[in-house]
Amino acid sequence: MADMSINLKDYESLLKRAREKLPEVVDTHSRFTVPEPDIFYEGRSTVLKNFGDIISVINREQSHLLAYLLRELGTAGNVDGKRAVFKRKLTPKQIDERIKAYVDIYVMCSECYSPDTKLMKDGRVLVLKCDACGAHRPVNVYRGKRAVEDIDGVAEGKTYEVTIQHISAKGDGVAKRGKFTIFVPNTKSGEVLNIIIVKTSGTIGFGKRVLNNNAT
Repeated sequence: MADMSINLKDYESLLKRAREKLPEVVDTHSRFTVPEPDIFYEGRSTVLKNFGDIISVINREQSHLLAYLLRELGTAGNVDGKRAVFKRKLTPKQIDERIKAYVDIYVMCSECYSPDTKLMKDGRVLVLKCDACGAHRPVNVYRGKRAVEDIDGVAEGKTYEVTIQHISAKGDGVAKRGKFTIFVPNTKSGEVLNIIIVKTSGTIGFGKRVLNNNAT
């Protein structure tokens, strides 16, 4: 019995020394920080200068992220070296919210919230597999929907500031807000004004001019 006690103490002492020599473990999540969008404007286009840096951090195909951003921002665009170019004027907040939504959907594990994941195909289903905890789940494209709608949602009865981009064949002004195309009568191309949405149908909105400044 005495020998067993001595052996146990020796074991605990050796274990303690071994633990002290182990390197400090860095939490993966604590070092995962997506760079904020660094943008500038070229005419009517928005250039995301650090697109390549963002891709490196989130570890996804640049074509996949770009396709998502173009779809959610309702614009055309392309990759130019390490930059992404969007064919409309966008704010850093608009781009940042879309990237955060993408990370939530396609990068972060829903179980342990680790970014150490891979996108895989299981038949026709896109699956997110976590290397940290082993969890896997089908990708839910609606997880980031709320963040997108908060920025560029269009709702009947709400007021927004828009820019008339051109005039339609029927003579109405045409504005864009995210996925929405908005028709506003009695306006001019290039005019910036406040409108109230009187009706929506799918991603089409119909608005009218308002005189107050309580726009979103």
